[in-house]
Order: sequence, then C-alpha cells, then structure tokens
Amino acid sequence: MDVLHPRLLVDRFAEVFGFYRAVLPDLIGAELVRGSEAGPYAHWDAGNQGVLSLFDRSAMADALGTGGLPLPARPAQDGVMFVCRVTHVDAGLALCLRHGAEPVAPATDRPAWGPGLRTAHLRDPEGNLIELQSY
Repeated sequence: MDVLHPRLLVDRFAEVFGFYRAVLPDLIGAELVRGSEAGPYAHWDAGNQGVLSLFDRSAMADALGTGGLPLPARPAQDGVMFVCRVTHVDAGLALCLRHGAEPVAPATDRPAWGPGLRTAHLRDPEGNLIELQSY
C-alpha cells in the first residue's frame, strides 16, 4: 500500500512526463504503472510503493473549481523538493542533465548534513527542485 508519495502539479505535462519516464527507471528503479504523455495523470512505483505521480495542473484546477486563481510566480523560493536516494550522485546528475534537467548545485560532499552524504540539485523541465543524494 502506498502511504506517501509526491504528486507534482505541472503545466507542461508531456515534457515533464518524458523527463521522468526517461530517468526514473535508472535513477531509482521506478517503473511507470499508469499514464502516458497525453496525461492528465501518470504514476511510477519502485517495488510496490508509489514514488511519484504527475497531474496536469489545469485538470486539478477544474476538479477543484480553482481555475480562476493565479499561477505561482516564478522565480520564487521553492516550497517543495523531490528527493531521490541514488547509488551514485554524479551518474544520476549526468543522466538527468542528458534528459533536460537544469543544474542548480553540482555534486557536493555535505558532511555537515550527515556522515558520507553527497548531493546534487537540479530542476525538472517544469522547474521543480530535485535533490539526488547518497550516503
């Protein structure tokens, strides 16, 4: 049973779907369970646990009756971050960059955050912040 997993609300569904479809299998062993680039929903699992869902932002706004509200302003400080524990941060970063991610912070050892912790930060095609981490 899925207890918790992030669901990203996105405007450019097909592009963001293509990015995660390309990187999640190698990055964290996640497989597409449901959805296609046509949207409005897609879901990936690793094992039997949900790890990420995408939902078209306008479809969610229609469901909630909030279509008249303004979109979040960019750039702004991030409100959430999708964190992926990976075996090799540098290889994961290279994979994501090959598939359209934008670098934010290079692969860096962060002993102040935890023993042996290494991270890299990037943005998916929609601008969502991602942290790759290993320790």
